[in-house]
Amino acid sequence: MLFARDLALDLKAGRLTAPALLERCAEAIAEQEPEIGAFVALDLDAARRAAEKARPDTPLAGLPVGVKDIIDTRDLPTAYGSPLYAGHHPAADAPIVRQIVRMGGIVPGKTVTTEFAHMAPGKTRNPRRLTHTPGGSSSGSAAAVAAGMLPLAIGTQTGGSVIRPAAFCGVTGYKPTFRNLPTLGMKTFSWHLDTMGLFGARVRDVAYAAAALTGRDLDIGERTADAPRIALVRTARSHLADAAAHAALEAAGKALERAGGTVHEIDLPEEVEAADAVHPVIQDFEAWIALSDEYDRAADQLSPGLRAHLEASARIEVGAYDEARRQAKRARQRLGDLFADYDALLTFSAPGAAPEGFASTGSPAFNRLWTLMGSPCLNVPGLQDETGLPVGVQVVGRFGRDRAALLVAAALERALARR
Repeated sequence: MLFARDLALDLKAGRLTAPALLERCAEAIAEQEPEIGAFVALDLDAARRAAEKARPDTPLAGLPVGVKDIIDTRDLPTAYGSPLYAGHHPAADAPIVRQIVRMGGIVPGKTVTTEFAHMAPGKTRNPRRLTHTPGGSSSGSAAAVAAGMLPLAIGTQTGGSVIRPAAFCGVTGYKPTFRNLPTLGMKTFSWHLDTMGLFGARVRDVAYAAAALTGRDLDIGERTADAPRIALVRTARSHLADAAAHAALEAAGKALERAGGTVHEIDLPEEVEAADAVHPVIQDFEAWIALSDEYDRAADQLSPGLRAHLEASARIEVGAYDEARRQAKRARQRLGDLFADYDALLTFSAPGAAPEGFASTGSPAFNRLWTLMGSPCLNVPGLQDETGLPVGVQVVGRFGRDRAALLVAAALERALARR
């Protein structure tokens, strides 16, 4: 994989040029893209022209960044994973794309998304094992980084679409605090849940990119949390996690303890656990509205799964939706109280390693609650199942305390590397 922060420092110092880095990416794409299928659109010639003009005095300094095809780009087609939008060119870039360019990044292509970032799988294969799903809906972004085709990529998460594919592909996935990255210009599925995220090789890489794109003090460099206080949380859905996922979570907890952290296994407060059930109420009520034009005008061109999902969503009553939002607010307040005693939560990223086959992108059972809470979340790679497939673990931080979550994730990453 490509280490984005190290590459950015090399670009700034003149030890590397943006054209040379882009050619390294182009070679990896030429070699691996035919099998992996991470991209739906590429314009390497335009990227080369941009690389020639790259400024090393900018934060991203010429780093190539993939953009999920649920996000508008003016100069690259944006199909939202649907044949309804084949060849579609938006009139403007999404703000996150403009921010990449303003900060000196280069966008060489659009990465595969599932249909409207829902569940219908795309063409992408998992670079760790081509017979297994890369996860979704940010399939292409996770796979492109895992295969070393790009140092950074943008994804989105409404349920588990950053953390789960990061876990399956063995990369770092970072879902920041809700709205830290702008979602304007993203095809909406649920406006109270849709969140931009980042993929990179290591924690420090996504931290560096987040600092560049948000202007916040998130570039942690080599720093890690000192003696972090960790709550290990299996949740009421622990029966959905397989033996490898349980083993990975236990190994992560022990690694943090050996590194000087304190780890206590706890049960979530009842109000927080109960909120998991209201995530689909909010998501689906809003999806029925957000995709109303596509359903009303061309329902027959939607996948059967999405069409049936929207038709079921139409039956959610507004009273249930309003109560779900109130319940979510109460849960967020109660979760905030929990962080008085802990610096971060440690939990499952996914039910296990990437499933074999492509009928599904996997379950978001261990992600949707944290998306609803708006908390910063990171998948930390470094563990495997008995067959050698990656099994990630998830660090969940306090709302708005992304730097603290990144430091804990970096401490875990270092602790796992020393095992």
